[in-house]
Amino acid sequence: MSKLIYATDKGLYCEAGDFYIDPWRPVERALVTHAHSDHARWGSNKYLCAEPGAKVLRHRIGQDAQIEAIPYGQKLTLNDTTISFHPAGHILGSSQIRVERNGEVWAVSGDYKLDPDPTCAPYEPVRCHTFITESTFGLPIYAWQSNDELFTDINAWWEKNKRDGKTSLLLAYALGKAQRLLKGVDTSIGPIYTHGTVESLNQVYLSSGVTLPETARLSSMPRGTKFAGALVLAPPSAYGTPWQRQLNPVSAAFASGWMRVRGIRRRRSLDKGFPVSDHCDWQSLLKAIHLTGAENILVTHGYSQILVRYLQDQGLNAGTLSTQYEGEEETSTAEETSSDAVSKSAEETTFADGRDSADEIESAADKVEVQE
Repeated sequence: MSKLIYATDKGLYCEAGDFYIDPWRPVERALVTHAHSDHARWGSNKYLCAEPGAKVLRHRIGQDAQIEAIPYGQKLTLNDTTISFHPAGHILGSSQIRVERNGEVWAVSGDYKLDPDPTCAPYEPVRCHTFITESTFGLPIYAWQSNDELFTDINAWWEKNKRDGKTSLLLAYALGKAQRLLKGVDTSIGPIYTHGTVESLNQVYLSSGVTLPETARLSSMPRGTKFAGALVLAPPSAYGTPWQRQLNPVSAAFASGWMRVRGIRRRRSLDKGFPVSDHCDWQSLLKAIHLTGAENILVTHGYSQILVRYLQDQGLNAGTLSTQYEGEEETSTAEETSSDAVSKSAEETTFADGRDSADEIESAADKVEVQE
């Protein structure tokens, strides 16, 4: 396998094109897959991204940043390479980056999902020889509900809280997840308020052409406003802070892929957990890898060793690639510890018929609960 793209102490580097992809240290030219903070970092001299994500990227790294944006699918020559951006379905403007040199094609996935999301362009398979993929939720226990099932559950929780005279506090990552949830909930149930961090990103989405339901910034409401029956969207960092007191009585829920593991919701003292993610679940990861037709697979952050082991058992040329990407953000220390321990237990699980046993890995998660 030739090394058209390889990891350095600054990030993924393409020497033939003299650029980095999602570097974690400042560089001369950074190609950015999307605007989440573990992929888009401040300090590089020049940034290149997909056109739909330009406003979000500028919001995250500053108005003075030198950002160039090109439409999805448009080819651009950078030294000895031809590059293009293709929809990743993760958040607004998220992209896979295709790099070609002398007929050899590599694709870097960034973060991605195959599930439909009306707030961003849908995932588009990129045919390539080598595919660099994430594996944030690369275990068989991670299987997402359909959008219909998800929002039926969220709406039912909201409606029950309204009947009980409570505020519904829905915790979700402020960029991407919050806007996706807003598009899916039943706005006829009641008013929707937002934490300032969520609202500022809503405004960026709106200015980028994404339609969202009407919301009001919580901090703009008069002192003494009652929020019973309303839905409030906030980042997980707001949970348990003095800011939350104004919502009492409140029922709090967390929308995250980590809610799929039993015990995390209880450790956070949440009333409800909705297992939803803007990353692929296990089956979607396998499907996406198959659709690329890639001969070589390099797996970055997440359960990389487990996914590599599975792919190798399927006869694919797979390996790991060390990066500083984090996957789904804003998890607590307890969750990260739990996830690491589940990963360790899963690595020790014997493969049966070429795949992990979901029941065995779920059992490993329960053991982690007891240990903690």
